[in-house]
Amino acid sequence: AASTGPARRRLLSTPIFYANGPPHIGHLYSALLADALHRYRSLRGAGPGRLSTGTDEHGLKIQQAAAAAGTSPPELCERVSGLFRHALTRAAVSFTDFIRTSEPRHHRAVQHFWGRLQDGGALYKGTYEGWYCTPEECFLPESQLADSRDAQGRPCKVSLESGHQVHWTREDNYMFKLSTFREPLQQWLQDNPEAICPQPFQQCVLHWLEEELPDLSVSRERSRLPWGIPVPGDPTQTIYVWVDALVNYLSVLGYPETHGEWWPAAHHVVGKDILKFHAVYWPALLLAAGLAPPEKILVHSHWTVHGQKMSKSLGNVVDPMACIQQFTLDGFRYFLLRQGVPERDCDYYEEKVVKVVNSELADALGGLLNRSTALSINPTNTYPCFSESCFPKLLGDVVPRAGGRASAEDYELVASVASLPLQVTTAFEAFQIYKALERICFCVRQTNGFFQRHQPWKLNRDNPLEQLWLDTILHVTLECLRVFGTLLQPVVPHTADRLLSRLAVGPEERTLVGLTFLPRYHGQPCPFEGRSLGPSTGLLFQRLEKSPQHQAGTQKL
Repeated sequence: AASTGPARRRLLSTPIFYANGPPHIGHLYSALLADALHRYRSLRGAGPGRLSTGTDEHGLKIQQAAAAAGTSPPELCERVSGLFRHALTRAAVSFTDFIRTSEPRHHRAVQHFWGRLQDGGALYKGTYEGWYCTPEECFLPESQLADSRDAQGRPCKVSLESGHQVHWTREDNYMFKLSTFREPLQQWLQDNPEAICPQPFQQCVLHWLEEELPDLSVSRERSRLPWGIPVPGDPTQTIYVWVDALVNYLSVLGYPETHGEWWPAAHHVVGKDILKFHAVYWPALLLAAGLAPPEKILVHSHWTVHGQKMSKSLGNVVDPMACIQQFTLDGFRYFLLRQGVPERDCDYYEEKVVKVVNSELADALGGLLNRSTALSINPTNTYPCFSESCFPKLLGDVVPRAGGRASAEDYELVASVASLPLQVTTAFEAFQIYKALERICFCVRQTNGFFQRHQPWKLNRDNPLEQLWLDTILHVTLECLRVFGTLLQPVVPHTADRLLSRLAVGPEERTLVGLTFLPRYHGQPCPFEGRSLGPSTGLLFQRLEKSPQHQAGTQKL
C-alpha cells in the first residue's frame, strides 16, 4: 500500500543528529535537502508525505561529552536536542516528526526490532576485539587505520578518514551475522540500480560488497556503556548505538504496529560519512528483521570552509544560526541548495554567499519584479492583457512577421520557461536541486534580457499600438515571474510567497498541479489577466552587505 498507486506515501528523513554538540551547516544542509524534496513533493500533489528528523542521544561519545561538561547525559541531550529543534524550526524545515532516541516510543521499537533479529537467528554471543573509535562509535579494520602520535607524543593509531584516535577493545558482545547478507545486499542493488543516489555512491557500496563483510558487534558491555537501551533479557549488555539510531526511521512510523502503511517508501537523506551504516548495515538489519530495505538512500558530500574541513580544533565550525541572522533565512537556504552538489565537497566562504545571493535573488529576480510592477510602467497596478497580434504564435520555426513585435530571442524565452517545470521536476527527482536552481536562474536571466531588449519604459502609452505591445511585454514578464515564484517555493518559501502575493496569485493557484504558462499565447484564457496586483512590499530581497570583519580579512589577503 505504501509504494503503489497514484497517491503514494513517502517518508523523507534526515539523519538523526548526534547530541554531543550544537548544529553546524553540514547538519542544516542535510535537513534543507530533505525539506526542499518534501515541499516540492507536496506542491506536486504527489500523495501523503512525512519528513522526520531528530537527535541521536545514546552512546559513549554522549557519556564522555556530558562528563566533560560537568552534567548528566539526559541533561546534555535535553539541551542539545533543544538547540537542534530550534535551529531546524528557525531554518523553516517543515518536519512532521522530531524523534529523540531517549523517547519511550523509540525504546519500545528498538527492543521489538532486536527481538525480531534474535528470533530470526541473526544474532549470536561472541568475543569481539578490535580498534574502537569512540567519536565515530564503531570498530575499524586495520586497513582503515594509520600510525600517529597522541597529545603526549606517544605512538597511537588513528582513523584514516577522520584522524580520530582508536583504542584496542576486547569485549563479550552480541554479534550480527552481517557476513550472510552480502549476496542479498548485492541482489537488492542489482534489482534497484537507483536505490543509492547519486550513482558514484551506489558504485562505492557495490565495491564494499565485493570485499569481506565481517560480522558486526551490535552490543557493548553495560559496565562500559550504561547510557543506552539495554538488550532485552540481558541486563549486562547495551544495544550498539548505531543499531539503536537506525531504528528511528521505523519508530517515527509507529513500529511495530503501524509502520506497514509507510514502509518501505522511505527516502533517507544522509551524508557520505554515514553511507556504510545506511547502505550496508541498515538494509542487512532490515532484511534480518523481515523488512524490505528503504526505497532510496540520497547521499550528499561535505561542506568545507575556505577549503578546510570543519573542525572544533581549527575553530572554523560555521554556526547556521549566525548565517541565517547575517544572510537572512531565504538567502542562506538559497545559497546552500544552489551551491551544494551532492557528488562532491562544496566550499563555504562569506564572500561567495554575498555574491550568489545578491546576484541571483536580489538583482536578477528582485530587480525584475520591481521593474515590471513599478507604477511608472504599470500605473493601473494590474496584470496587463496579452496581445496575440503583437506576439503571434510561432508556426514551425518561422518567426511571424506581419504585425508581430516579438523577436526570435523572445520565442526562445517562451520555449525555455514553458519547459522549465518539467526540467525542475526531473532535477528534483534525480536529487539535483542545484541543477533545478541553475535552470531557473538561466530563465530569470533570459527574462531580464527580454525586458531590457524591448525597453517598455520608452514606449508611448498614448499610442494604442505601443500600449498593446507595452502590456504584452509586462504580461509575458509577469507570467515568467509567476512560474519562477511557484517553482522556488520549496527553496525560498518566504521570498516566493512575497513574489506570488505581489502578483495576486492565490494560495490555491500556487501548486504545480495544472501549472500553466502564457495560456494567451496558445489562444487560451488567462485567469490573471486584468486582475489587480497585490500590494507592494518594497524590495523583494534586500542586497546583502559584507561584514566589516570579512572586508578587513579580504584586505589583508
